[in-house]
Amino acid sequence: MFKAIFTAALLTGLLGGVGISLVQEVITTPLIFQAEEYENADASDGQFKLASYILAHGKETHDAAGEKQWAPENGIERFAYTALANVLLGVGFALLLVASYTMQSDKINGRTGVIWGMAGFAIFTLSPSLGLAPEIPGSMAAELVARQTWWLAAAASTALGLWLMIFRKDALFFAAGLIVIALPHAIGAPHPEEFGGLVPAELAAQFAAASIVTGAIFWVMLGWLSGTFYQRYTAELET
Repeated sequence: MFKAIFTAALLTGLLGGVGISLVQEVITTPLIFQAEEYENADASDGQFKLASYILAHGKETHDAAGEKQWAPENGIERFAYTALANVLLGVGFALLLVASYTMQSDKINGRTGVIWGMAGFAIFTLSPSLGLAPEIPGSMAAELVARQTWWLAAAASTALGLWLMIFRKDALFFAAGLIVIALPHAIGAPHPEEFGGLVPAELAAQFAAASIVTGAIFWVMLGWLSGTFYQRYTAELET
């Protein structure tokens, strides 16, 4: 059984990671290139924006960002590193999906896998994005640890809330699930003292929307692939 789970997750992560990398090349990567042009612009071309960026992030952060750091070259090298990261992420998420399938008595296939994938999208993309929108390079942001802590809390509360709403057949649990999901958002996500950055707000908003849509595509792919492969390999074990 373990071999079937691992094989399904590995194939799902490989195909899903490469697939979403191709989608990103069309949807989000061009926006990142535009943002990097603003981010790498000379200070004389935007002194007010640069000053706001330093105020939000701190001088040390700006000085560190100004140091020459290694980055993959645009083109095939950058795509390869992006695809590798997406494949590793896809395998990790696929393991969570397939592990969840093993605890279900209902039949799992590609169609039901999509439903599970959309639940994953709600947990790991949609809910956290309601408080912390995906950030394009050059955007202002709150302190990293605070953002990571809130993101984890939002994802965990959404997972728990969905479990209470779906798997506990009682109106009281349904209401409790809604409260649990809303709690991190009621507390509020950490944000910088002022908004702005080195990139236009319109570009940042477009990137946030595109990233959320891309996340939905990724999770649908992972759900369908993992459900399909899980059905195939578990059927082979039964025969």
